Amino acid sequence: MTLRSRKYFVKETFNSIKRNQLMSFASISTVALSLLVLGLFLLMVLNANNLAQYLENQVQVTVYMQDGIRDDTVQAAQKSLETMPGVVKVTKITKAEALGRFKDRLGDQVRLLDALGEDNPFPLSFDVQVDQPGRIATLVPEIEKMQGVETAKFGREVVEHLFQLTKILRIGGLILVSLLAVATLFIIANTIRITVFARRREVSIMKYVGATNWFIRWPFLLEGMLMGFLGAVIASLFLIQIYLMLQNKIYTTLAFFPLIPSWPFLGYLTLFLIGIGTFIGAAGSSISLRKFLDV
Repeated sequence: MTLRSRKYFVKETFNSIKRNQLMSFASISTVALSLLVLGLFLLMVLNANNLAQYLENQVQVTVYMQDGIRDDTVQAAQKSLETMPGVVKVTKITKAEALGRFKDRLGDQVRLLDALGEDNPFPLSFDVQVDQPGRIATLVPEIEKMQGVETAKFGREVVEHLFQLTKILRIGGLILVSLLAVATLFIIANTIRITVFARRREVSIMKYVGATNWFIRWPFLLEGMLMGFLGAVIASLFLIQIYLMLQNKIYTTLAFFPLIPSWPFLGYLTLFLIGIGTFIGAAGSSISLRKFLDV
């Protein structure tokens, strides 16, 4: 491709957009809206997946020790727990701390414990945090065999429901994002097809005077890529503002909600949308031109 041809293609691309301002505006708007919907859904799916990972990491085993056991047995049990495969952290909860936590949960109803007097029915325990929730089912039987351990609880039903929820979020989110991406490609391709259809006579004349398919195709490809690029930039700017606004509102009320940090997350998402928009613009133009090049 010569320098003269490149200049012609670039000039023709901008002239085409200028001549068809209304159609170009409609195409760019459609690209922006489609990618904005795709981007919003990606934000939702990725944050839902992040929440699922956060909840998985919060699953832990509570190990209750027998009453009256010696301190050296407690220390040995703690060391054994800390060396088990997959264990990230072991926190010792004394009988007094367990009673204090229960009082905090009762709140205004703490007077219900007055009947206990000085008795403390809560056993000494350990909170065991693991790196993967899948390890819990295998760790619990081993823990219960340890000397001085009364029982180990981990909320089996909660864990199973959590696994089901995270699986649905990940698989369902992937399927829905894929379907939405295909729908976006369909919408953009058909929008650009309208632009090409409006210039079908121009394409036919160029074919009749001997222009090659690629000579005809390049200005349309560049036009589609430019419209896809501009639409993706507009969608990205809106997405950034929406995410930052939602992030501020959520952190105002739920300070510890595990949202994905803005940066570099939004930067990666912007690059992804720009790449998708530019590719879809070129693909839509190429698909739309195929029919009109068969003269």
